[in-house]
Amino acid sequence: MARKTKQQALETRQHILDVALRLFSQQGVSSTSLAQIAQAAGVTRGAIYWHFKNKSDLFSEIWELSESSIADLETEYRAKFPDDPLSVLREILVHVLEATVIEERRRLMMEIIFHKCEFVGEMAVVQQAQRSLCLESYDRIEYTLNQCIQANMLPANLLTRRTAILMRSYISGLMENWLFAPESFDLRQEARNYVAILLEMCQFCPTLRGDPDSLPA
Repeated sequence: MARKTKQQALETRQHILDVALRLFSQQGVSSTSLAQIAQAAGVTRGAIYWHFKNKSDLFSEIWELSESSIADLETEYRAKFPDDPLSVLREILVHVLEATVIEERRRLMMEIIFHKCEFVGEMAVVQQAQRSLCLESYDRIEYTLNQCIQANMLPANLLTRRTAILMRSYISGLMENWLFAPESFDLRQEARNYVAILLEMCQFCPTLRGDPDSLPA
């Protein structure tokens, strides 16, 4: 048999990831074995292990692909809205909410994270990676908030860490609640309004402000 080309190997890898994502969503991560993924993907278990060390490695790859798509989006919006970090932030947050509804891969990923994954056993290492990503997310949000402050688009005394924690929790909460009961509200229709409310909180909520006397001269 001829050796697979690099492109074929990449296609096989992506196919395995797509099948695993679907099975994880349907059955839960702990109830899905690599043997089941191999069978559903039409490949051997050896092919699975050629691409991934174990189930947690496969799952981590799915999550990293999701995160990298957001990083690419940020680059795109920074080019689209130069010198306007608040618009960059707004459009990224709107996209995250809308994509949870309209992009199957992201919707399945969020559903698994919130409702179909137990971070025990071999998946415990994934939970630690998730914690690291969470802290990095706070840092990224805080960096963008500081850019907005420097551009005079947010209050100079905004408590950026408190705001970053609130912002991530707010967006995650909307996604988790919609995924649990999609019929309860129209996330896609209301996404921009929800983000507008969040940014208004950043601009006007006194509890998100620090002591003006503590600001550097």
